[in-house]
Amino acid sequence: MHRMNIQELFLKQKEALRGRTRQVTSLLREDHITWRPAPGALSIGEMLRHIWVSEQGVGNVALNGDFTYYERRIPGGLSAVLGMPRTIAEEIASLQDTQTETLAAAASFPLEKWDEERVHKGLGFRRKIAVILFGMNEHEIHHRAQLMTYLRMLGTPAPEAVARR
Repeated sequence: MHRMNIQELFLKQKEALRGRTRQVTSLLREDHITWRPAPGALSIGEMLRHIWVSEQGVGNVALNGDFTYYERRIPGGLSAVLGMPRTIAEEIASLQDTQTETLAAAASFPLEKWDEERVHKGLGFRRKIAVILFGMNEHEIHHRAQLMTYLRMLGTPAPEAVARR
């Protein structure tokens, strides 16, 4: 019996949650892009953009040791890295491209390095690469759930994780 290693587990989880995210984002319409549930909350377009911009930045920390994203994000807040959303279609395409890039980079990242730490003393950052990568998955799940809530508030039933009988 094959025992799944940490890399295989991450890739399997990432692929599964990617499919679920696609189900949710397929329900978004262009007229949803600026909708937000309350002042100060992320709009749907901002949230889509945040998911992929964050995955790119955090993925660079984990897989390349490049802290540029955190060096801007931590002192400057989300607005320092987010940029302006384009169309829903473009943001979804960027999300899908980023997920594809993450899967490819993680698949080719040497298994023996998954337990190494990324450290940035100036930011007080110290985490194992595997922990950073699984945190990216958790981040996507969190914001996908927010998008599902937004859709429900807009009157669009979001798909259930498990089919009800």
